[in-house]
Amino acid sequence: MRIGVFGGTFDPPHLGHLVVASDACGALGLDRVLWIPSAVPPHKVNTVQAPAGARLEMVRAAIQGDPRFEADDLELRRPGPSYTVDTLRELAHRHSGAELVLLIGADNLREIPGWREPGEILRLARVAVLSRDGAGVPPDAPVPAVAVEVTRVDVSATEVRRRAAAGETIRYLVPDAVRALVERRGLYRELPRL
Repeated sequence: MRIGVFGGTFDPPHLGHLVVASDACGALGLDRVLWIPSAVPPHKVNTVQAPAGARLEMVRAAIQGDPRFEADDLELRRPGPSYTVDTLRELAHRHSGAELVLLIGADNLREIPGWREPGEILRLARVAVLSRDGAGVPPDAPVPAVAVEVTRVDVSATEVRRRAAAGETIRYLVPDAVRALVERRGLYRELPRL
């Protein structure tokens, strides 16, 4: 079995997330993609706006009905920062014998050497870079990786939050079930003061 590991804040999950996860699933022959919202992302301290439980609920709503996708709360159950190496260790134990494929954005590729235990990350999982511009993996990439060409969808969680805070529609940027949760729970109504 080949399992994609798709982590992030998902604050909120949007159509761009769904498209790239679907593209990666097909291109890499993944049997399943685990969507793992991070509890305390070490590189985004104090920037996550929706509570962890709400982000997990939104992920579940976004992927509902797609049997290839599964929401996993393992980082939300673990105290402290959400380190990729800890997540991969737990998944390798839980899914013994499965091949883990870490799905990351092209911007994260150069950061991996600065992550906690990068060598262990590479031992536990194959790295797949989700490339939206056809650039692939640069020859001077700091770690071995495979490029996966994905459909470019110019939607960002930052823009979704901005629109929600301004009272503008987020329809067509997020799945309807996510939009309903954002509206019902009043998420992102106020942007943090700078």
